[in-house]
Amino acid sequence: MIKNQPDSSFDLHTHHERCGHAEGSIEDYIQAAIKNGLDVIGIADHAPYFHMEKDQPSPGITMAKSDFPHYVNEVVSLKEKYRDKIQVLLGIECDFFPGQMQNYEKELKKYPFDYLIGSVHFVENISIFKKGRWEGLTAEQQKKTKEEYYRLIELSARSGLFQILGHIDAMKGFFPAFSTIESDVIEKTLPIIANHELAIEINTSGKTKDCGGWYPSDDILERALHYNVSVTFGSDAHIPERVGDEFDLVKQKLKEIGFKEWVYFIDKKRKIVSL
Repeated sequence: MIKNQPDSSFDLHTHHERCGHAEGSIEDYIQAAIKNGLDVIGIADHAPYFHMEKDQPSPGITMAKSDFPHYVNEVVSLKEKYRDKIQVLLGIECDFFPGQMQNYEKELKKYPFDYLIGSVHFVENISIFKKGRWEGLTAEQQKKTKEEYYRLIELSARSGLFQILGHIDAMKGFFPAFSTIESDVIEKTLPIIANHELAIEINTSGKTKDCGGWYPSDDILERALHYNVSVTFGSDAHIPERVGDEFDLVKQKLKEIGFKEWVYFIDKKRKIVSL
């Protein structure tokens, strides 16, 4: 682990047009990062669905398998092009599908990723962002769904594939009451994340959803600090204008909670930045 300058600014979670639901090219996001004064920009678009047979089983959700090498090559090329202006990192946001991750491990290890973000987007085979998925559920069913979500996050932490876990309370996105479902599951999950030396991201895209706040909540961040869970930053930008969105506000909030440092990754090695 290497200490960096206290003023290093970074954003590890950005998308672009390849996934089918974001706007702009990779270069647009890099240029936005330079414009916004960042020192480091990570490109981390959605990984293809390697466990499915079709080349592009879900247009509008993630890139085709056949486009994946082009994605990697473009980021690597832009790393070199912008090396004197900003540090560009090669990342990916990879869905976690239990029992299927050997397909992903096989493909992802072929390329020089700086970091992999593991995200749970499906619980009980339903998107966590599907509006209406909570309608008609009893309190017990809601609790069961929340606990299944964190069971999958725990499994992703144990998988050994990732350096970062993405938006760990994003189920609240279109159902703010998710945060109030009573369960001790988060208390069980955070120590596992810490023990496997993963970082969780403070993801500012929650502000664009019904919950109107970052992922995760301040309450979860306070508990993360208690369990010595590392943190990082990602805007989850799907438009270039959101690159680095609220970085300084997140930094200030982490200081108020009591964090002394946060991290990013180069060649899957943790770089520590003082807050």
